[in-house]
Amino acid sequence: MNVELSRRQFVIGAGAGAAGTALGAFGFGEVEQAFATTIRPFKLTSLTETRNTCTYCAVGCGIILYSKGNLAKGEKAEITHIEGDSDHPTNRGTLCPKGAALLDMVHSESRLKQPMLRKPGSDKFEPISWDAALDKIAKALKADRDANFVAKNKDGATVNRWVTTGFLAASATTNETAWTTYKVVRGMGMLVFDNQARV
Repeated sequence: MNVELSRRQFVIGAGAGAAGTALGAFGFGEVEQAFATTIRPFKLTSLTETRNTCTYCAVGCGIILYSKGNLAKGEKAEITHIEGDSDHPTNRGTLCPKGAALLDMVHSESRLKQPMLRKPGSDKFEPISWDAALDKIAKALKADRDANFVAKNKDGATVNRWVTTGFLAASATTNETAWTTYKVVRGMGMLVFDNQARV
């Protein structure tokens, strides 16, 4: 492509480019960002802000959930925006692509929202209550521990171990939650204990 360019057009184009570069260098290039920064608080001012931890992987990035609906008034809260928590020491406000898509996961129709149980011989899962699910898990744990707990080894030394059941802990938790999980699992005598981050 051959473009005819006169000396006058060249000087005008170069001058406009130099003026634009100078304005950017003098700090006027951030006007759009400053304008967006002043508008943003008004967009989120009526929403409830809740800090949480991203559930996708073992990194444990901090996120902020913004929701509409006042729970104190009995309204149902609806999450409308999720962003990285700039005060969180792990991610400093940044999110990976999966974390940035958390809002889609929250509103997904295929997301599991309650415990499901597949009865023996059945080919489908059925919803059950949280109480029923926790009772079923507790009964299964107690039955297995009662049948397989080893208090002393063959030499008569106290070992207090339970090796027929294992526990897989979540890695996207706080130090306090991890400490409590560890104490509960080891307190029951479980030796088969691992973390999601290592698997």
